[in-house]
Amino acid sequence: MFARQLQDSLQSLMLQKDIPLLTLAPNTDVDALVSQIIRTEPLISENRRPQLLKLVYKLIDKIDTSELPQNFYLFKILRAHILPLTNCAFNKSGDRFITGSYDRTCKVWNTLTGEELLTLEGHKNVVYAIAFNNPFGDKVVTGSFDKTAKIWDSSTGELLQTLRGHTTEIVCLSFDPTGTVVATGSMDSTAKLWDVAHGTEMCTLLGHTAEIVSLNFNTAGTMIITGSFDHSTKVWDCSTGACLQTLAGHRGEISSTQFDFTGELCISGSIDRTCKVWNVRSGECLHTLRGHNDEILDVAFNTAGTRLVTASADGTARVYNTTTGACQAILIGHEGEISKVSFNPQGNKIITASSDRTCRVWDVESGDCMQVLEGHTDEIFSAAFNYEGDTIITGSKDNTCRIWKC
Repeated sequence: MFARQLQDSLQSLMLQKDIPLLTLAPNTDVDALVSQIIRTEPLISENRRPQLLKLVYKLIDKIDTSELPQNFYLFKILRAHILPLTNCAFNKSGDRFITGSYDRTCKVWNTLTGEELLTLEGHKNVVYAIAFNNPFGDKVVTGSFDKTAKIWDSSTGELLQTLRGHTTEIVCLSFDPTGTVVATGSMDSTAKLWDVAHGTEMCTLLGHTAEIVSLNFNTAGTMIITGSFDHSTKVWDCSTGACLQTLAGHRGEISSTQFDFTGELCISGSIDRTCKVWNVRSGECLHTLRGHNDEILDVAFNTAGTRLVTASADGTARVYNTTTGACQAILIGHEGEISKVSFNPQGNKIITASSDRTCRVWDVESGDCMQVLEGHTDEIFSAAFNYEGDTIITGSKDNTCRIWKC
């Protein structure tokens, strides 16, 4: 997260360049860090030192603030759709978010005011998967049970492309980091890569023998992983569509997958009650994480990739050390299955969405529940932090979306 913030501030100097600051902390030697950046980045000269110092100190201030006790309060209840929601997602800055629904629409919302900005209409069945083309945020992609995906202008609502080619429902999708490629995963056992500008199919990823329910690009956008009901996760080359690795070993359907920040590791959660940590290059399983007594429904890395969290139908979530595979905390308190889990960008909090109608905020270090976000009258299936970590959105089968502010 901190690397991207610095990158944004230096775009005029460096265009797109990642500067890893994942270990930045309040006790960091800022002068030494800035000297190192100047030494290693040819486009940053010594006369930029004052600006760099200011930026890094600003980031450290944010870290300090994120460590303070914070409570979230209910800011808005949005009567979002006439039928239950399926998903919700923020743009990078967090000033807008989108919701998908069984009512066949996707809506764009202003986070600050709760105002509905756009209704994206055109699908002929459930809008199930949705995403912004972050970090840009000028486009939205929607995937539907009508077998198509659509790309929209997020400011005007104009339909830019309709992506046709899957033979059954589209259930997962993502923009690549450049915003030029969309990946879609379907119940037809294939994933497809699409050219955003022209709406044309670039390649079909063939090899799975059952539904694809999860897919993710690596940070560089050079690889994609797909998780399937055939018990395997596959790693693909985005430029050729070739399968680089088949990560096999689970004894049940895959429910969730994710790359770490470096793209060297990925994780897969399964209904076999385990999560596996994989070396992407070699295909080796580094750890099999056990402890849950029911299906794992969601998995996620923190920003730095040092920890991961698993969410289960047993009503608990577990935090693991990525390097050692040791369980560091068990998050106990929900009275129903947890379907969604994620870290905040700072990595010190976790949110869990549950069928018990609540979302909980947890302290990563202690595993203590810091807050219970109550009020929904039906299952919460989606919850997300914004980029700053000071706003949460929760989506529920009660047809509402709630905005919680810190």
